[in-house]
Amino acid sequence: MPRSLDLDDRRRTVSEAAWRVLVRDGAAELSVRKVAAEAGLPPSSLRYAFPTQASVRDAAVALLVSRLRERVDRAARSAGGRDGARAVLLELLPLDDERRVEMQVTVSFVALALTDPSLRAAHERTHEAVREVCAQALAHLGAGVRPGVAGDAVARTDVELTHAVVDGLALHLLAQAPGTDASWAVAALDAHLDALTR
Repeated sequence: MPRSLDLDDRRRTVSEAAWRVLVRDGAAELSVRKVAAEAGLPPSSLRYAFPTQASVRDAAVALLVSRLRERVDRAARSAGGRDGARAVLLELLPLDDERRVEMQVTVSFVALALTDPSLRAAHERTHEAVREVCAQALAHLGAGVRPGVAGDAVARTDVELTHAVVDGLALHLLAQAPGTDASWAVAALDAHLDALTR
C-alpha cells in the first residue's frame, strides 16, 4: 500500500513539473530530462514510472482532467439549478492562477496535437472532459433548457454551443494579462445561460 502512495505522489510531482516546463519553456522543451530537473529528481529515477516523453505527457493530461473533475464535482454539490450550472461552468474559465495554469497547459497540448498525432488522444481526452462538464452544467438547468423544444439533438446542440462559448471565453481570458478584469467573461457566461433558459 505505501508503495502505491509513493508512486501516486511521484506521478503528481512529475505531472506538476511537466506543467511548469510547458508553461515556462514551451512544448518543445518538454523532455524527461527537463521534467526530472524541474521536479528535483534524477532522470534515472523517472525511467521506471515514465519511460518515455509520451508517458510524461499522458500523466500531465491525466492530472489535468482529474483536477478539473474534482473542482467541478465540488461546484456541482454547492448549488442546484441555474446557480449550479453557473458554478460548474465557471470552473472551466481561467479566473485564478490554478485554472490559468491548467488552461495554458491545455492550450499547449492542443497546439502540440496539431502537428503530433501521438498527442491526438490526449487532446481528445481533455476535449471530451470539458464537453462532459458542459453537459453536467446543463443538466442542472433541467427542463429549463430551451423550453418547448424537445429531443436529444437539441440537447446535444446546447451542450456543443456551451462548450464553444466556454472555450472561446477561456481563450480570450488567457490572452489578456493576468490579474486584469475578467468580469466581462462572467457576464458573457451569464448571458449565455439566460439565453438557454429563455
